[in-house]
Amino acid sequence: MRSKLNLPQDKIDRARALAASICAPVLEFIEQHTTVTVERATLRLLGADGASPDGIPVPNLVVDALRDRLGEGVAAWYANALLQTGLEQAELDRRIAEGFSIATLPMGDRQRALELASELAARNFARIDANRAFRQAKQEEYKGRNHSPLLYLIVATGNIYEDVKQAQAAALHGADVIAVIRTTAQSLLDYVPYGATTEGFGGTYATQENFRIMRQALDEVMERERRYIYQTNYASGLCMPEIAAMGALERLDMMLNDSMYGILFRDINMYRTFVDQRFSRMINAYSGIIINTGEDNYLTTSDAFEKAYTVLASQFLNERFAYAAGLQPWQMGLGHAFEMDPSIKNGILYELAQAQMAREIFPEHPLKYMPPTKHMSGDIFKGLVMDNMFNFVSKATGQGIHLLGMLTEAIHTPFMMDRHIAVETALYVMNGIDAIMDEIEFRPDGLIVRRAHEVLDRTVQFLEEVERIGLMQSIEQAMFADIARPRTGGKGFEGLVPRLETYANPVEDRLERALGLAH
Repeated sequence: MRSKLNLPQDKIDRARALAASICAPVLEFIEQHTTVTVERATLRLLGADGASPDGIPVPNLVVDALRDRLGEGVAAWYANALLQTGLEQAELDRRIAEGFSIATLPMGDRQRALELASELAARNFARIDANRAFRQAKQEEYKGRNHSPLLYLIVATGNIYEDVKQAQAAALHGADVIAVIRTTAQSLLDYVPYGATTEGFGGTYATQENFRIMRQALDEVMERERRYIYQTNYASGLCMPEIAAMGALERLDMMLNDSMYGILFRDINMYRTFVDQRFSRMINAYSGIIINTGEDNYLTTSDAFEKAYTVLASQFLNERFAYAAGLQPWQMGLGHAFEMDPSIKNGILYELAQAQMAREIFPEHPLKYMPPTKHMSGDIFKGLVMDNMFNFVSKATGQGIHLLGMLTEAIHTPFMMDRHIAVETALYVMNGIDAIMDEIEFRPDGLIVRRAHEVLDRTVQFLEEVERIGLMQSIEQAMFADIARPRTGGKGFEGLVPRLETYANPVEDRLERALGLAH
């Protein structure tokens, strides 16, 4: 990719070095801790399944029973229960769901228990391996049939069976990526509901059965259209690692997974979030899932013109945390958004500068570009124009994942016809300007180039300040998204657990070995 902005490589390198320095102490903290949901995700990848009559998942029941032993890791205790009782795994899970506590069993041969846990993990990793191989085979078979950028549409009815109808219609209209929005506040639930669900507010519960149902439906369209259809959900909130595990098992292709989103926008404890995000990202890395980060959300609380540098800074930090979890550049859908106040003179040129800057700094990453929402007024005619300027900038700058804007944003949940209009207008714009950047050069002293250089300069200065005081202190001081969060406050802090020297986790060991992260 030939640069049009002539950004100084030494400043880009400086920003990456600062991001590595900023993330290092956080990664050290992560290594020393586990959480209740890391342990529950571990159980899910050992095959623990089912729920009590009250709907409490078996992994939650096990972790709750072993609450005072989590510093050792739950894997050995779960496998020990299989050895001590002689039960098949499904039968043990059934008894746990009925009220049996494995904490009542003494630990037998711990090493044998860990070996059995590793064997249990191998079964589910084989399933994940098969999912990844199937995805790669289908993508190769249908190579060249997806749009560029990938066209991303959402469904959010609250009923998984209604979601299926809307998702299939959207895919048939031309969408490449279908995202199922989670029901309001699911990110704050410290458990994952069990089974298929038909009620939700503003979205549908993320459950493993719902993932399976949607995957089957999208595969039907994929075979009919001869085009790979990507499925997306949210590996975020208090159950981030568990949802990543469910996505891996059911062959999701993308997952929203940010290093700081839960801290800033859901008031989830920062310690808990940082630990959970690394484990979830290792699962995503192993599974071949593309993560979507949440920098677009910064611009809903901060001004997109004045605070553009915080978006770029977060992209550098998300990239660093992603590398530390074994993700490859092609799996890093770093986020940003077309969110400047439309009254700003030359605002579209500033958006073009920001998008082109991100594309040149992260050339191998499938950048996730978000449409205007903050300044959508309910005027559908103006909204359609704003969305199509967004379409123009996205195509011109070579974004990777394009969340289609809706002319009815700020009015209601989009109808199927709204999505159809979004696809048709996006394809019209993108087809009409396909080679535009091959024909255009930017003036070296012009507004676009100056703006990109200014944002990069300000980003480096900002990262230098964050390095000086530390990432966690920076969050406490509202340096990101103008939102302050305390270190020991927020939801889920009680679920953070220091690791003991005896801590063992065969699932994590397998992930780290496979991803080249083993110590």
